[in-house]
Amino acid sequence: MAPQPSAPPADRSARRPAAPPLDRRRAWLVTAMIVTFMVINFADKSVLGLAAVPIMDELHISNSTYGLISSSFYLLFSLSGLVVGFFSSRISSRTMLFVMALLWAVAQLPVLAVAAVPTLIAGRVLLGVAEGPAASMSMHALYKWFPPERRGLPSALQIGGAALGTLVSAPVLTWLITDFGWRSAYAVLAVVSLLWALVWRRTGHDGPYDETRPPRAADPRAVDPRPVEHLPYRRLLLTGTTVGSIAGAFGAAWALALAHAWLPAYLRTQLGLGPQTVATAISGISALSLVLLLTVSPLMDALKARGVSSRWSSGAAQGASVCVAGCAMAAFPFTDGDVVRLLLIGVAFGTVAVAIPLHYVTVAEVVPTAQRGAVFGIVAATGTLPGLIAPFVTGHLIDAADTASFGYTTAFLLAAAVMLPAGASAIAAIRPERDARRLGLLRPATDSKKGAHA
Repeated sequence: MAPQPSAPPADRSARRPAAPPLDRRRAWLVTAMIVTFMVINFADKSVLGLAAVPIMDELHISNSTYGLISSSFYLLFSLSGLVVGFFSSRISSRTMLFVMALLWAVAQLPVLAVAAVPTLIAGRVLLGVAEGPAASMSMHALYKWFPPERRGLPSALQIGGAALGTLVSAPVLTWLITDFGWRSAYAVLAVVSLLWALVWRRTGHDGPYDETRPPRAADPRAVDPRPVEHLPYRRLLLTGTTVGSIAGAFGAAWALALAHAWLPAYLRTQLGLGPQTVATAISGISALSLVLLLTVSPLMDALKARGVSSRWSSGAAQGASVCVAGCAMAAFPFTDGDVVRLLLIGVAFGTVAVAIPLHYVTVAEVVPTAQRGAVFGIVAATGTLPGLIAPFVTGHLIDAADTASFGYTTAFLLAAAVMLPAGASAIAAIRPERDARRLGLLRPATDSKKGAHA
């Protein structure tokens, strides 16, 4: 039997500062800015897919070439997220997000100067570099403004900004592309990114929750008041919770990559929908994601408040959302009737959004605060690798198939084959309380019982 850790010296725990007060007004102002940041982020990601058909027609490029352009966004995406994550403890979140938004604006410019495959790739690669750390670092910045037990709703709103970005940008960007040409959409996004950067420079600040909050004495799962040492990253990354969260995010990211790169083109070329109808369908899928995000994450917080373990309140929900989406992904290519098919498409591409905020919430429970930004960067980098693979593979499958319809069907079945085991792995492996206790981040229940009898 492993020896139980000894109780901390009384004078050490007495010297620990009290939990910082929550500045609600500033916290929610920062949340609003970060939600807007994510709206712009996903508008930038969506513009190429929404403009896919006119770009392919004008530049006379094949499905494989378009898939290569789309995948180029992720060429340095993961590496960028990884590198920036390790610098997150040295550079303020205010500065990091400011620089990212400026680079988003710059990334839209090459294609405005010369519309060609090389400039499209150059712009997408630069955009990927600037957006690789966006989700993880904006979540890290958000966590600095809220204590652990109040992060569910802000996390959902942050990821909800992604769904809101697609919900808003789909009709607006489609209108710009249809009425003013696809280049106009790139120009508008450059201006919007620049404006956000300037506003954030004046209003964005780092929050007070950079240190682990002192525990409630009655909570057997409370954080141990002793300072937590720097833990080896190998230990943090090989816990079942981290591995399971990465698996769930990998499956979700495969569906999201297909949604951004190929779903608009599929709806237009295979289902015969017009540009505005496609925009409406994309907005409907994003609306479903937003409703789920704003419903599921607060529900998870409520379950935790009632004593339900994180394994079931967030881990199982993360994996189940990917499994449900994978089943719908496998079913809709074989479904007759446009209404039923569109509903299944909504489930396949909309449900996976739930996995992303829960992915960060569960990982945060098994990582010391000082190492959270770096670990967020690592798990985001590995969890988003499908973006580098899925768009290009899909384009190749479409070009290699006898018909485009058969190519799309093969691509969607491949996505389901990735998503189902990924979701199942998340359900089986995510156990935050167990892993945090093994890492020494939670006080064992026996300690609490001894204290109660003392």
